[in-house]
Amino acid sequence: MPVPAIRLAALLLTAILTLFAASCGRQHEESREQARPAPSAVAPESHAAPDPQHSVVRINSTQQSWNPWQPWEKNRPTKRRALAAVVAAERVLTTAELVADATYLELESIDGTRFARAKVEAIDYEANLALLTAEDATEGAAILNGTQPVRIANPSPAGSMLQVLQIEENGVPLLTDGVLQSVELAEGFLANHSFLTYKLKASMRSVASSFSLPVLRDGALAGLLVSYSQDDQLSDVISTDILQRFLDDAADGNYQGFPMLGVSVARTEDASFRKWLKLDGHDGGLYIQSVRHGGAADLAGTRKGDVLLAIDEMSIDRRGYYHHPLYGSIPWGHLIRGSRSTQDEVELSLLRDGVPVTLRATLIREEESDRLVPNHVFGTGPNYLVKGGMIFQELTLPLLQSFGDDWRSRAPLELLDALQYPEKYRDRMDRVVFLSGVIPTPATLGYEQLRNLVIHRVNGREIRHIGDLIEAIGTTETSIHSVEFANENLTVNLDEALATTIDAELLRRGIPRLSRRDGN
Repeated sequence: MPVPAIRLAALLLTAILTLFAASCGRQHEESREQARPAPSAVAPESHAAPDPQHSVVRINSTQQSWNPWQPWEKNRPTKRRALAAVVAAERVLTTAELVADATYLELESIDGTRFARAKVEAIDYEANLALLTAEDATEGAAILNGTQPVRIANPSPAGSMLQVLQIEENGVPLLTDGVLQSVELAEGFLANHSFLTYKLKASMRSVASSFSLPVLRDGALAGLLVSYSQDDQLSDVISTDILQRFLDDAADGNYQGFPMLGVSVARTEDASFRKWLKLDGHDGGLYIQSVRHGGAADLAGTRKGDVLLAIDEMSIDRRGYYHHPLYGSIPWGHLIRGSRSTQDEVELSLLRDGVPVTLRATLIREEESDRLVPNHVFGTGPNYLVKGGMIFQELTLPLLQSFGDDWRSRAPLELLDALQYPEKYRDRMDRVVFLSGVIPTPATLGYEQLRNLVIHRVNGREIRHIGDLIEAIGTTETSIHSVEFANENLTVNLDEALATTIDAELLRRGIPRLSRRDGN
């Protein structure tokens, strides 16, 4: 029986408002920004820097990310400001986090009198680095001409004295001394991507609040400070090694990015496990749990169950550490993501069923377009489809992270499984398309509680990505759409005529568009 238009409109308006209010609880973008520690504490002795105005500028960024649970709209814009180093002729180094989803980027002279719109020359979200220049050469020259590119320092061992550079609003520079307490591999901007990081002990005060700060050693750039904890006075600093490799790669204008080996590993500390692997008591080694299809290790012939003993004759112990000549014992990942470039060849020393095996692997970078679950969708809108009140999306890491700081335990297990074990899904799909939520409408009666279910087939067609779903829903002549889920003995039936009526009302009530594919 048709629902009266007035009653339908009221139902839809209430449902949309309810959905919007509920999704606010899922958002943590603002809380993440508020929780980000800012340099503020009683300052130790700080002293004037040697005329740093010649090698730094400020960057102003306006950013606006997409709402992960309402993918047709954006979150409110935020503004950030950072102090950045001039590293080459009219080229400025900053963090990718400052640039991500930016709707406006601006260079500002230290005295605050000159401005120029900026653009990105090279960016690596995984390493959290970006190289900027001015959009207009004349405007850029007004700010950057006369600056002196800072040289890059040699890598610094633990115990080194470094200086954090800050500039007051009146242009007065301050250098705060700190001790490089340790060198570690740590996650930065993106989860699941660890790079060599300096842990700097320094007591800092708030000076012209800055999102990131240059860190110097004897006047040369040693890293970028990206976080500061007031409680323990420790800062995370992107290390010299990572800065230098990023700049070397970007120098020719064809940035390729940091490579990956394409394996997941486990320690071999357990004595029984080592005996089963036929490992000698004095050997180290990491058990290879999985090999990514098409990755460098896979193409070289590495197998699940192999034990990785060494890379380029650098022995890896049973905890996954190797001896670096400068840093001492650090995790093995730096042998690939920090010591090598894309297309470099490395020698893998393996143990296979107790027999030594040596392979040569050519390192490659895993592109976001090849991932089952992309790490980010910066600069593009999330892919989705709304039909009759049902919201379908492609799974991304940011969407999983929207479950909160403890998303690894709070997000649905099926979605986490796709992120952690993509090889299980590769034969069935290129992207994980799932039902993310349901707006209560006459077309979705009885289905309101369904969410976070992976789609298998729609109208008998297997769904490999959102484009398949849009076509299956849009081109079929059936009066009832059938939606089957991958791991549930459940089929949802959606009335086409009623869903189309609902769609028109959703557009009239404020949803600007009902679908997006390939970010467009």
